[in-house]
Amino acid sequence: MTRIDARFAALKDARRAALVTFVMSGDPDYETSLALVRALPKAGADVIELGMPFTDPMADGPAIQAAGLRALKGGQTLNKTLRLVRAFREQDDATPIVLMGYYNPIYVHGVEAFLVEAKAAGVDGLIVVDLPPEEDDELCLPTLKAGLNFIRLATPTTDDARLPAVLANTSGFVYYVSIAGVTGAAAPNADAVGAAVARIKRHTHLPVAVGFGVRDAASAAGIAARADGVVVGSALVEAVRHAVEAGGSVVEAVTKRVGELAEGVRSAAR
Repeated sequence: MTRIDARFAALKDARRAALVTFVMSGDPDYETSLALVRALPKAGADVIELGMPFTDPMADGPAIQAAGLRALKGGQTLNKTLRLVRAFREQDDATPIVLMGYYNPIYVHGVEAFLVEAKAAGVDGLIVVDLPPEEDDELCLPTLKAGLNFIRLATPTTDDARLPAVLANTSGFVYYVSIAGVTGAAAPNADAVGAAVARIKRHTHLPVAVGFGVRDAASAAGIAARADGVVVGSALVEAVRHAVEAGGSVVEAVTKRVGELAEGVRSAAR
């Protein structure tokens, strides 16, 4: 059982959804990013998705694209992202960490070396958005063999014929993309999300977390009432940007937003 499995099992017993927070590793710089990630669990994050910055983030909207560029400009690399996870684990051995991004940096690093280093650093799972199930031999199956979760995305266009292939080697949780489009593009419809989650659950016993477009406590509560997890990313990286531009505290700005989202999620406890 990974930390992800344990966390979702504990939250199921507590009858509430998980708050899954996405921030970009190294945004706006390594030290600030590490301080922020260390502060997220106390602010209310149950699972942390840590973005691996990449120059061509095809699934991401403007906010997360900009976050990745800030991180790259600040000198962030895949090696520094793994270093950040190791530093986080010095103080927190319980909160699940998922690395999210694209295959190219992992491929260049070397899959076998990356998985060994990620496991040793304290990573619990991967979301790699540009590898379909037909390429599971490339990264998914080696990830599972290494003892990490491989989390797959399902979308509004993933029909019942396609869903079994998407779910075949998925572990940890299923990430349901609530809208057709890039991150942060629109607000999800809670009733439509509920129907989609119910459909996915007819095919799997895994928890289903819902992301893309969740921006505030009210929308988080609406999704939390219908899913096992609520994923928030663009709203948090925008809070980073605003704090940087205003010369304020990134950690304070983001953790305040996370606290508000956590209250929304917890208000929908079942």
